Amino acid sequence: MVSSSHEALHWVFQKDPALLTRAFQSVLRVPFPEPRDFAVLNADVTEIEPVERRVDTLMRVDTDEGTYLLVVEAQGKRDEGKRGSWPYYLSYLYAKYGWEPVLVVITQNSATARWAAQPIRRGLPGWHSMTVRPLVIGPDNVPVIANEREAERDVPLAVLSAMTHGQGTKAAAILKPLAFALRTVDAESAAVFGQLIESCLGDSQAKEIWRELMSEVRYFFNSSVAEKVREEGREEGREEGREEGRAEDRSETTLEILEWRNIPVSDAVRERVLSCSDLKQLKMWSRRAFHVMRAEDLFTEG
Repeated sequence: MVSSSHEALHWVFQKDPALLTRAFQSVLRVPFPEPRDFAVLNADVTEIEPVERRVDTLMRVDTDEGTYLLVVEAQGKRDEGKRGSWPYYLSYLYAKYGWEPVLVVITQNSATARWAAQPIRRGLPGWHSMTVRPLVIGPDNVPVIANEREAERDVPLAVLSAMTHGQGTKAAAILKPLAFALRTVDAESAAVFGQLIESCLGDSQAKEIWRELMSEVRYFFNSSVAEKVREEGREEGREEGREEGRAEDRSETTLEILEWRNIPVSDAVRERVLSCSDLKQLKMWSRRAFHVMRAEDLFTEG
């Protein structure tokens, strides 16, 4: 389902939207109002011009104090282009929806976190017409949850801990307590969280440790999604080829993402996805499946 740490870092908030506001309160110490309702919105911020612009995850949060737009961006390294894009995203979304936008950057890298946290100022020196102050979630402020009981109290936060520390030396201490804590959630959630974590681990040894731990949590492997993860793990290192089998897996993954997000899939969409054998096209559709609001939008260019 999730093929890279970039996708995993922001998609975890679509799996559990309330995790983001809990992160505001417990990680960032930002007094965000208690949410009443969440909605994942279309992440496309493209205008009429042919340049595609897309935020990673966009969520609407309703509170007693008003409605907010949470703009979540996963960032692997410094990218000065984003310092131009982020103010545009916030201005466009405010003009489009009329709700206050809040920019959240999540990263696994401490240097990237420090860079992203710097205010973005536009205007005259000493008289800024616009100032953007990103909220940054990263290894320097997310706690290392290495205690099983603590992990069980808030499994999604423990997952976020494993993901943000996944590139560092502290990852191993988190994995065993978290593997056992996953027994307290439903099998499908455990499967999704398990793959999100694996996508964020920095080296092959850590990935192998995680797979062994997950194999001990037997119920995790009872779900169809988890079985796919296990099969994909066995396939790693084998000779390339078997194009038809990989295309079939990618097709099913695209449909599973849509169904997991509770997006209705018509027979026409299902047939078109399953009948496609172009791996490049299927890869594009599986990425779009994380963002689209209608299944038919998989096939819309730009």
